Amino acid sequence: MGPVYFVDRCVGACGAAALLALALAGCSSVSTNSDWFGSIPGFSAVQATPADRSAMAAEPGPSMDTDCPSLDIRQGASTLAIAAKTQQPTANDLRYQLTFTQLARQCALNGPVIRMRVGVQGRVLVGPAGAPNEVSVPVRYAVVQEGVEPKTIATKFRRFPVAIPPGQTNVSFTDIEEDLSFPMPSRAALDAYVVYVGFDDVGDRNERRPPAKKAAPKKAAPR
Repeated sequence: MGPVYFVDRCVGACGAAALLALALAGCSSVSTNSDWFGSIPGFSAVQATPADRSAMAAEPGPSMDTDCPSLDIRQGASTLAIAAKTQQPTANDLRYQLTFTQLARQCALNGPVIRMRVGVQGRVLVGPAGAPNEVSVPVRYAVVQEGVEPKTIATKFRRFPVAIPPGQTNVSFTDIEEDLSFPMPSRAALDAYVVYVGFDDVGDRNERRPPAKKAAPKKAAPR
């Protein structure tokens, strides 16, 4: 599987995002509190902080409490700003901006397969141009083996709607990917695995395109 690219759409040389700087100041940092991310029987109780690798050498086999891949936001994909105009947008054209606030993950070992639950919480911030009654939030989850040449191991894309009630300018959302699975690698390789999340506005664009029409068969020339 080739690399997965996350796209961060920043409008107006990020001037639109700067417009919401004050609003974001209170919620732009990502929290490690995962009380909202309920435990599931069979999954580890690991939190959103990076796994503690210091105990790995003392353990005979992988433990999903200590070896569960760490979780991070893909660089350049932490926010997504949508403007009313696509050509030369300005701060006043900003309709809404998406941002993450909390991350969490759990791991379970199912034979030779690691199954992960990955969850995100975030906010929709309404801009001066006004958001629609419902916005679409595109999130990509990807397991990557870091190294000189990073390798994508598994990826899932999700797009879900978030309702914006009248008069609301700050609405929260939650999404949980229940089955981000991949084969158990060697111990050394697993240590390099990282799960990245990010907004991906073009993640399913190709899938939503209508299929190309097939050309009508040519009629045989009369003899």
